[in-house]
Amino acid sequence: MMKDDIQQLAINTIRTLSMDGVQKANSGHPGTPMALAPVAYTVWNRRLRYDPEHPWWPARDRFVLSCGHASMLLYSMLHLAGIKKVEHGRTLDEPSISLEDIRNFRQLGSPCVGHPEYGEAAGIEMTTGPLGQGVATSVGMAMAGQWFAARYNQPGFDLFGYDVYALCSDGDLMEGIGCEAASVAGHLKLSNLCWIYDDNGITIEGRTDLAFSEDVAARFRGLGWNVVTVEDANDVAALDAALASFRACHDQPTLMVVRSVIGYGSPNKAGSHDVHGAPLGDAELRLTKRAYGWPEDQQFLVPDGVREHFAECLGARGRQLHADWSAKFALYEATHPQLAADLKRIWARELPDGWDRDIPVFPADAKGLASRVSSGQVLNAVAKNLPWLIGGSADLAPSNNTLLKVENAGHFSAQDRGGRNLHFGVREHSMAATCNGLALSGLRPYGGTFFVFTDYMRPSMRLSAMMHQSVLYVLTHDSIGLGEDGPTHQPVEHLAACRGIPGLMVFRPGDANEVAESYRKILATADRPAALVLTRQNLPTLDRSQCGAAAGVARGGYVLQDAPGGRPDVILIGTGSELSLCVEAREKLAAEGLQARVVSLPCWELFDEQDEAYRDSVLPPKVTARVAVEAGIRQGWDRYIGSGGRFVGMTGFGASGPFQQLYERFGITAARVADEAKAALGKGSCPQVQRG
Repeated sequence: MMKDDIQQLAINTIRTLSMDGVQKANSGHPGTPMALAPVAYTVWNRRLRYDPEHPWWPARDRFVLSCGHASMLLYSMLHLAGIKKVEHGRTLDEPSISLEDIRNFRQLGSPCVGHPEYGEAAGIEMTTGPLGQGVATSVGMAMAGQWFAARYNQPGFDLFGYDVYALCSDGDLMEGIGCEAASVAGHLKLSNLCWIYDDNGITIEGRTDLAFSEDVAARFRGLGWNVVTVEDANDVAALDAALASFRACHDQPTLMVVRSVIGYGSPNKAGSHDVHGAPLGDAELRLTKRAYGWPEDQQFLVPDGVREHFAECLGARGRQLHADWSAKFALYEATHPQLAADLKRIWARELPDGWDRDIPVFPADAKGLASRVSSGQVLNAVAKNLPWLIGGSADLAPSNNTLLKVENAGHFSAQDRGGRNLHFGVREHSMAATCNGLALSGLRPYGGTFFVFTDYMRPSMRLSAMMHQSVLYVLTHDSIGLGEDGPTHQPVEHLAACRGIPGLMVFRPGDANEVAESYRKILATADRPAALVLTRQNLPTLDRSQCGAAAGVARGGYVLQDAPGGRPDVILIGTGSELSLCVEAREKLAAEGLQARVVSLPCWELFDEQDEAYRDSVLPPKVTARVAVEAGIRQGWDRYIGSGGRFVGMTGFGASGPFQQLYERFGITAARVADEAKAALGKGSCPQVQRG
């Protein structure tokens, strides 16, 4: 068979597998895979540096399907490319995506889910579906590739230098996060990043000109990108030339604008929105296969020679590249043992020995520190011994205290690829997605901003939880305690919102030592993200000779102070800046002969994971008089205080003024906590307070 013939056969196999999968599932998006099969073929079979037998090879090129609705394109590609299955870090001699998996597209138990999900099958580099997330995350992957090269390549040992390809749609570029990410990539001159834009002029509602008429190429040139255009997505030679142009560009990221016809080959639906989000239907499917010269009655057909073609191109190239790299790494390990040991720990998601040895213990101090300040101190203490801790803030490092001041930290830029301080600009959403890309590459990233701006970040935070990535979100200015900036900046519902994300650990430490122990727990956890919620105002550093050890943070909640004999009349539960109010209220109640236990509950998620015996030892079921204290809304607290429990916190938005006055106005005071405790015991009633 001639080269062009086998090439076209391979492309049509990608198309027909995609169509058959969508048709059998009776749902999905067939049009994009039909149009972009030549693009996927050209990237994978001609350009991608990737070994199908070692899908997690650290030096591989990355391919991100940002337009996740075209998932069948990726599944078909992974199957035909012969990507091997990986389980528990071990490569198996079976396909990552089998033909049976494709037959069960979108069915329960199949790795071929509606949108690609990280961890379901080797070869899926990240979870995509929410448009814009893939391209934004690819920026973090490209940054990581540059960072590894700067930090770990040595003379004669160019271990890293991989490229990142992201296949994207109109929707990815319409979403604001896409433009945020493109702006960062252009500013940083990430020349190892290539976005391939499927310019098909169609969205679900109809033609894109209903709402989208900008000159995309001009926009990206203005953002500092190299832009190349391919007029016909079926022109493999032109696609390959454009990819060569990307590889030849060393000072800009590249946008490939590829003109395509959605649903290419369908006689009656090609070029229309009808083929965007629904199967072709039996009759149209048969007509389309006829147009491809394909057997109309065959489903899930992989003709002889197609798998072999991919094996001879992608497979052989990747096998040789991986073998050469492995031999080079063996020499590197002998020559640079410490650097090699670091890399092995990174790939294994492990921490260096003694990484937490310099975490400070803070002495008791009535004045104390704002938890954002103690956080900055702990962050730097950890960074000294954790070289791959890397991050920054969305233009708020001086407020978030996220600047790394350790030796040789540096600032990541177009001139310094090895810097550990990142500057995201006022781009909270792409910051969170970029951190996902860094984490997926093995680094331990953090991103900082004001807590209220998690409103902009939540889609990316949700994905970090879905993908089990250890991203740290440093979130300061946590409540009405930030004072004068007023209610637009005062988060009241955000604790409840973040706690509602499954898998996200939300820490709200009550003093400097709880901050330290929060870091110890967060960084020791390699498979889930964490939000560290911190104050602007000072918090007393509690006297641990009179209180429970802050190490209790690791269990999510613990007894901070107890009643004599461990027999409390009432339990006061607090987090963050309100923990010290519980301590003060306990003293007031004791003066009146009422015994209270104070419980610190900085991380609900961890506390809920403890066994029942421990939870009951902290919150004895027989003690039903309970008061929760938190400068946020009540939502979620009933699980700890019961529906009849008392709550001291917010019921609406805040106000502008000094934080002390705001706490008085909204009744978040030790006196109010004591009054609520007495009311819970039937020994008094509470005065009305100002509501938000």
